[in-house]
Amino acid sequence: MTHTVLEARNLKRHFISHHGLINRTTQCVQAVDDVSLELKAGETLALVGESGCGKSTLARCLTLLDKPTAGEILINGEKPKNDLKQYCRNVQMIFQDPYASLNPRLPVGVIIAEPLVIHKIGSKQERRNKVLELLDVVGLRRSDINRYPHQFSGGQRQRISIARALALNPAVIIADEPVSALDVSIQSQILNLFKELQEEFNLAYLFISHDMAVVHYFADRVAVMYLGSIVEEGVTEKTLINPLHPYTRALIDAAPLISKVKRKHGDALKGDPPSPLDPPSGCRFHPRCSYAIEACRSQRPKLEGSGGHKVACSLSDSLHLTPRRRLEGGWA
Repeated sequence: MTHTVLEARNLKRHFISHHGLINRTTQCVQAVDDVSLELKAGETLALVGESGCGKSTLARCLTLLDKPTAGEILINGEKPKNDLKQYCRNVQMIFQDPYASLNPRLPVGVIIAEPLVIHKIGSKQERRNKVLELLDVVGLRRSDINRYPHQFSGGQRQRISIARALALNPAVIIADEPVSALDVSIQSQILNLFKELQEEFNLAYLFISHDMAVVHYFADRVAVMYLGSIVEEGVTEKTLINPLHPYTRALIDAAPLISKVKRKHGDALKGDPPSPLDPPSGCRFHPRCSYAIEACRSQRPKLEGSGGHKVACSLSDSLHLTPRRRLEGGWA
């Protein structure tokens, strides 16, 4: 049975915000609020939601780039020890912008070898051999080892980022919208590379994206995030075809579609998300939900369910939320 490699339990990340020079006030930004999730070896869990919902903050917490305010993180069933280096050997991150995530002053060979140097792995020659192997793995030429980031295209730079993340043989890679800054033709190449590497190294991915088509193609499971919390989680195919939460359906219906089928009015989400400085009482989606009742305004639903499909909605049993844009042959 596939084991759980990364687990978050009731994770919170709150930021203190100060306003005013004379009458100074303090507010709390609830960027991540009580999030629990599991990631098993060899699977891909997609994390989706609107911009500002807390996806990247959650990713930074799981890589310990940000210290969680509360909750705990388990790696292979154990809490991370004080040795941050050991944790980083198991969990690596690939960032969204391949232009900003690589040091422009260093050649590719030095960039990829840097994790090996920090962790004192191998001799100088052994590290060079490892870098050459990684260049082969990600589809770059060995002769690229002495070139600089500005000499590569966006897709090639992301391949360099992937090679760097693989250097320590991690069990988990957290990818924060790794293809959103790339041309569509290059996106498919990088996604296929991710799949090949997963099969070869049994990697677990937490894949953050706002592109529902990419999620449908790439992910085994999907977690939907809204205003710092997970509102639905389940197997990708089932969740996208038969969503249980109104927000999940709204995300699907709002996705761009190349088709002769005309979009129906009302498919897109209405209004802006509430501020995490002052989240609504009860269900946080209720101000934008056309199905909301009085109980939704006062009671915050828990994320619960059966058969691996969980939802935080008190009306999930009575709603039938098949997306309006489901086409013949499946989700589109």
